[in-house]
Amino acid sequence: MSSSLVCLKDFEAAAFQRIPKNALDYYKSGAGDEFSLRLNKTSWDSIRIRPRVLRDVSKRDLSTHILGLDLSFPLGIAPTAMQRMAHPDGEVANARAAGKSDILFTLSTIATSSIEELGEQAKNTKKWFQLYIHNDRELTTNLVKRAEKAGFKALVLTVDAPIFGLRRADMRNKFTLPKPLKLANFEGDLASSVKSKGGSGINEYVTKQFNPTLTWKDVAWLKSVTKLPVVLKGILTKEDAILAADAGVAGIIVSNHGARQIDSTTSTIEALPEIASAVGDRVVVMLDGGVSQGTDIFKALALGAKLVFIGRPAIWGLSVAGQRGVEQVIEILRKELDVTMTLMGCAKISDITRDMVAHESTYCKL
Repeated sequence: MSSSLVCLKDFEAAAFQRIPKNALDYYKSGAGDEFSLRLNKTSWDSIRIRPRVLRDVSKRDLSTHILGLDLSFPLGIAPTAMQRMAHPDGEVANARAAGKSDILFTLSTIATSSIEELGEQAKNTKKWFQLYIHNDRELTTNLVKRAEKAGFKALVLTVDAPIFGLRRADMRNKFTLPKPLKLANFEGDLASSVKSKGGSGINEYVTKQFNPTLTWKDVAWLKSVTKLPVVLKGILTKEDAILAADAGVAGIIVSNHGARQIDSTTSTIEALPEIASAVGDRVVVMLDGGVSQGTDIFKALALGAKLVFIGRPAIWGLSVAGQRGVEQVIEILRKELDVTMTLMGCAKISDITRDMVAHESTYCKL
């Protein structure tokens, strides 16, 4: 890999030169005019950090403990679909990188590597399985049992996708999963039917297969068919966060689905404070969306998140150099967080506190 790849933006630029247009537009696009996609990135800039000085930071410990798992630092890889479009090794390489770095990896239901492949080929990786509840409830239960058998440690139920949002790039491209790739967790037509019939093939697939009638009762149903902790992904309001806590889930991920569902939603870092304040003592609060450097991780932790996920940056690293590329992306973030904590006077994760960040509006204009 080139020594010029020193930050996540460098990997993004390099990936944009490598990934074919059909796949690249799928990975990078957002819903509608992509206002929320931009907001996911720019909102971090409105948060200022307030360093504390003259503290002993000669030894730092970035490790954390999340839902029974010890991680080297509070980073996870978010579920991202169809990763073999970015690199032939796809989800396997991404998961192995996470394992080598001792962070968390989440496998998507609509992956191009199967639950069993990850169980076999990334045995040492701490893994969660992201779940969509299909119209076929037996099929969904089977996915759960397969994840349990393969050693996954939690289920991440995506709750913000009764249908998929309108992603105009996919509509223009008539997105189709390139041959010979298939959705590896399924067989027959379910594995090979992500193909356009005039619009976005992934939207057509989801509309046909996913269950749009889901309610909070279905969270109770999922808990009844598994012994694994259940995490809800796609919470953006304190009202839904409270309902999630009332439902007895183990955790929530503050997420707007990479700004791919409905445009004009709040960014995730904007939504985090009210959610953490409402339920942070009842469930594990986590976040994804727009994270691009170690200072972003620090800000999210200060505002109440216990774990921070990246999605697209791992894909960019994967496309550049497979497993080694993802490992480098992770190491950049680890190093950036370490430097940030050192300069902020924090020797360990628990030293990061709410008063170390402030919104830009706090400061008067000179």
